[in-house]
Amino acid sequence: MNAIIRSIKGDRWIWLIVILLSLISLLSVYSAIGSLAYKRGVADESILIKHLAMIIGGIVLMYISHKLDYRYYSGISKLLMYITIPLLLYTLAFGSRINEASRWIAIPGTGLSFQTSDLAKLALITYLARSLSRKQENIKDVKQSFIPIMGAVCVVFVLIAWANMSTALMLFGVSILLLIMGRISVKQIAVVMLAGSVLLAGVVFLGPRKHLYVTRINTFMHPEVANPDKSFQADHAKIAIATGGLFGKGPGKSSEVNYLPEAYSDEIFAIIVEEYGMVGGIVLISIYLFLLYRCIKIVTRAPKAFGALLAAGLSFSLTIQAFANMAVAVGLGPVTGVPLPFVSMGGTSMLFTSIAFGIILSVSRDIDEPKKVVVGEIRMSPLTP
Repeated sequence: MNAIIRSIKGDRWIWLIVILLSLISLLSVYSAIGSLAYKRGVADESILIKHLAMIIGGIVLMYISHKLDYRYYSGISKLLMYITIPLLLYTLAFGSRINEASRWIAIPGTGLSFQTSDLAKLALITYLARSLSRKQENIKDVKQSFIPIMGAVCVVFVLIAWANMSTALMLFGVSILLLIMGRISVKQIAVVMLAGSVLLAGVVFLGPRKHLYVTRINTFMHPEVANPDKSFQADHAKIAIATGGLFGKGPGKSSEVNYLPEAYSDEIFAIIVEEYGMVGGIVLISIYLFLLYRCIKIVTRAPKAFGALLAAGLSFSLTIQAFANMAVAVGLGPVTGVPLPFVSMGGTSMLFTSIAFGIILSVSRDIDEPKKVVVGEIRMSPLTP
């Protein structure tokens, strides 16, 4: 055990954040799975044990991925893209359909479902970090640099957006941030955003979920005249937050878990605020803000462009997703179905989140190593390839 502890490298604060989020996840999920356990006809503890197994498996994956040199991920970034795009196409054609959307494919022999957009996020961010860092010398070249980068962003965006608009929009936003950091010109970024807007309009007006998008936006914009059946989830999330008060009702005393359909996943922040109050909500928000702060420090200190862009993309993805989930819970956005990273109950999403944490830790582990090799080395700019 001591040897394992000594082998843990990287930013210790991020490791502490992971432990805190794991504990929060166990407590809040245990409170929220009562109705799910009843529907499945099993004990609450059996679902909690499976969730605990996923957390432990995630931490193991995080440990393994943080031990790998982060440059290894540059080498497999193209391979990940070659795997991701066919998987996204397969998911749209043959994936499990829920709410008119095909987002999951079954993993044979495991009983688990795999959301391909989780892999797509990791693949696209890794690919962009590699491409932007390697093409800095000819970053203005349209044919060699801009078109391949723009093509990757737009293809992945439209394939995810067809069934999962909220995830696609967040990933597109992270991609734009990486393009800005990668010194892509303002004119070229504007072209990417224009292309994304055209694709977005096409998905909204031609996609299989166009009626759902219109309903959700109308419900959010005009809740006073919305169909109660359509605003049911948002209404009960607001009730949970409003009745939580300053210090909450106490662990396990939520009443809205019996009404919220995704209390253990999409709406878990509302349950946390109901049970632990505004204080609990502020603490959780502070944890994610502190995570972003630690990641930004890693980005600014990273000796290579690829490491800086990789850590930036993954950290932005995690924190944007976290705040999007919390914004929906408090009524600042339409219902999206985005889980809270490392807190919501989820199978493969928990594992891919753990891998993302591990890669960020791998970048932070590498930061001080050049000092041990060459005394007085002049460190390179974070955006130097």
